[in-house]
Amino acid sequence: MDIVAYKILTKQQMDVLEHEGVFTGAPIDLQDGYIHLSTAEQAAETLEKHFAGQSDLWIAAVDLEALGDAVKWEPSRGGQLFPHIYAPLPLSVVIAYSEVHYEPDGSLRLPVTG
Repeated sequence: MDIVAYKILTKQQMDVLEHEGVFTGAPIDLQDGYIHLSTAEQAAETLEKHFAGQSDLWIAAVDLEALGDAVKWEPSRGGQLFPHIYAPLPLSVVIAYSEVHYEPDGSLRLPVTG
């Protein structure tokens, strides 16, 4: 399994994570009882499916190892395994974040650590 996953956030949600040091979840996360994440391969599809037409979005790279047993890999779209966090998301496990950007070829640019 991947050791880094990605959380797509609105600007307001990113502000909460930055300033409060923890994010308890978007409305869908709170409804489902866990924080939805995507792997690098799933992130673009997640953006298209759940955030179409929205602007001012952010993407946070999350260190799954640092979350330990709070991470569960569960089937979702088409049986793909997605990482879900059964706990709040602390800023301390976010290893990089940036506004959502696309490469010239249209692919999603994931945040990288420097």
